[in-house]
Amino acid sequence: MDSGDDPDASDGQRKKKRYHRHTPRQIQQLEAMFKECPHPDEKQRMQLSRDLALEPRQIKFWFQNRRTQMKAQHERADNCALRAENDKIRCENIAMREALKNVICPTCGGPPVTEDSYFDEQKLRLENARLKEELDRVSSMASKYLGRPVTQLPPVQPVPISSLDLSVGGFGNLALGPSLDLDLLTGSSSALPFPFSTAVSDIEKPIMADMATNAMEELIRLVQTDEPLWTKPGGDGREILNLETYDRIFPKLRHQFKSPDIRTEASRDSGLVFMNAVALVDLFMDSSKWAEFFPTIVSKARTLEVLAGGMAGSRSGSLLLMYEEIQVLSPVVPTREFYFLRYCQQMEQGLWAIADVSVDLSRENQFVPPFGSRRLPSGCLIQDMPSGYSKVTWVEHMEIEEKTPVHRLYRDLVSSGAAFGAQRWLATLQRMCERFACLMAAGTSSRDLGGVIPSPEGKRSMMKLSQRMINNFCYSLSASTGNRWTTLSGLNDVGVRVTVHKSTNPGQPNGVVLSAATSIWLPISSERVFSFFKDERTRAQWDVLSSGNSVQEVACVINGSHPGNCISLLRALNASQNNMLILQESCTDASGSLVIYAPIDLPSINIVMSGEDPSYIPLLPSGFTILPDGRAGGGGGATTSSNPMGGSSGSLITVAFQILVSSLPSAKLNVESVTTVNNLISTTVQQIKAALNCTSG
Repeated sequence: MDSGDDPDASDGQRKKKRYHRHTPRQIQQLEAMFKECPHPDEKQRMQLSRDLALEPRQIKFWFQNRRTQMKAQHERADNCALRAENDKIRCENIAMREALKNVICPTCGGPPVTEDSYFDEQKLRLENARLKEELDRVSSMASKYLGRPVTQLPPVQPVPISSLDLSVGGFGNLALGPSLDLDLLTGSSSALPFPFSTAVSDIEKPIMADMATNAMEELIRLVQTDEPLWTKPGGDGREILNLETYDRIFPKLRHQFKSPDIRTEASRDSGLVFMNAVALVDLFMDSSKWAEFFPTIVSKARTLEVLAGGMAGSRSGSLLLMYEEIQVLSPVVPTREFYFLRYCQQMEQGLWAIADVSVDLSRENQFVPPFGSRRLPSGCLIQDMPSGYSKVTWVEHMEIEEKTPVHRLYRDLVSSGAAFGAQRWLATLQRMCERFACLMAAGTSSRDLGGVIPSPEGKRSMMKLSQRMINNFCYSLSASTGNRWTTLSGLNDVGVRVTVHKSTNPGQPNGVVLSAATSIWLPISSERVFSFFKDERTRAQWDVLSSGNSVQEVACVINGSHPGNCISLLRALNASQNNMLILQESCTDASGSLVIYAPIDLPSINIVMSGEDPSYIPLLPSGFTILPDGRAGGGGGATTSSNPMGGSSGSLITVAFQILVSSLPSAKLNVESVTTVNNLISTTVQQIKAALNCTSG
């Protein structure tokens, strides 16, 4: 029973329940009444209220929304007709211009003697003025959807990182400062090279605005509608889209002609996130911070064009054309690339919606590659909650055409939709919000066994350095076209895969860097594997470079509510390496886990702990990614509350190393380096299996 219909429900419950999802019977009767009378009077609304068990206010708002929707449909039809006429006139204009260019005098080869160039020029100017008038009409109609003229855009102003005010409330028993800024997000991804032009013409902008508006309408319905549109087939709480019901509610012509090689992935998840709604919206609408907040998922992101700015100094009404590449942290899983529109709208005080939908730029630009992935209307509804929290409902919906087959190890995880689904996005968002809350918390739990972290500035610098380490590691594992992996024979059917790049960036050693990785399956749970890698007492069992020596944790900064989310400084108990420490970050959430580490010398540690900028400290991270295998059933991985990604009978482990082959950028890769890294990974895998009693896995 809906709490809004219960007379005993508390006022707090009524206030929290902001949206009522109508039943199919209620919608059917409302639609029937709308056909007869789009403007019911008060008496008719009261009768409907009694018949449908709805409040008169709900009846009134439903008819208002329905009339607005009908008006928008009529305006879009007029919009399309105007655009068609505009295009026709434009083509005639071009044809006239070309014809004038080709007119010659048969006697002298020049312009005809009877040609009056002045009047022809005036004719073209009048035609252009008419075209501009038609374009202004189309743009003014499209602006109704965005709330501002799309052809009169303000200059794009970059938002400096330090200017973001991400105010939050309390976090558990931690005492937070007045604001939570994202200074750890360096914005480096904004410098990604883009070899082709993606400029959007004035004629295309209203079309894209229309697409974004339709996507927003569909997203709201996807968020607010439950069964039979969304089902929970696995018994693990995951919500999957019922495609038959979806096609019936949202009929689209392309569904009738969809290739049989294209499959659909659609999922929904909802949960509390420790960040206020305005701060989350700023993250979503800044591609650089978006990529750096989700390094485990987003390997590249860029804003190609700002089609509309926000209104009244806010993000509401913003429309961006973006590029994104998303990944699973293994070189054997192809990345997915999208060109898409991201549209932000504030629905009411404290309630925001962000809608994404793909656009096909390859039709307009011959240099833009067509992708095998297409994002259908997706996005988030973000609602402010007490104490600095937000409730986020996340919808992922995409069509996939696998141009490169996924390796059999990851096939179950990918085909189930869990690899790129809403659950993974939301779990990562929750963990990262906790991380940044802990960064700002004055009383963050930490262990400092040797006086290594003398100040809050030192802790902050250490977290910033560790964040860069994670970003570097995740990008080094990407299977994008920028990382050309070569498979070495041996070890298993995945093989050791290697790629080489020349490093000249600050924060990495200069020279030639060799990255190597392999993926394996283990018949034990992800939680157990994570605990094994995380525990410094078992490190000697898998760390080939430790030569069997144990390590000691000398400092630790807790990063979240899970005790496994932390940054550690480890000291090897080896007299020959007293000047070296190991920086390590481990993190885990419902979607998977990471354990990433890099050697760091004492002078660099002193720089970090003094609170200085660690951006130029060179790091070459290595480590492990741990994912549930996505296989249903099995005795080793029953579904638990900590793993809503689906039932699992084992874990998928990716082992990755980065090695500086030469300090000379012009150096060539030699056979000895490849052999060394191949043996390093092979030995590590063997030791992991032996330590976990999985030698036959």
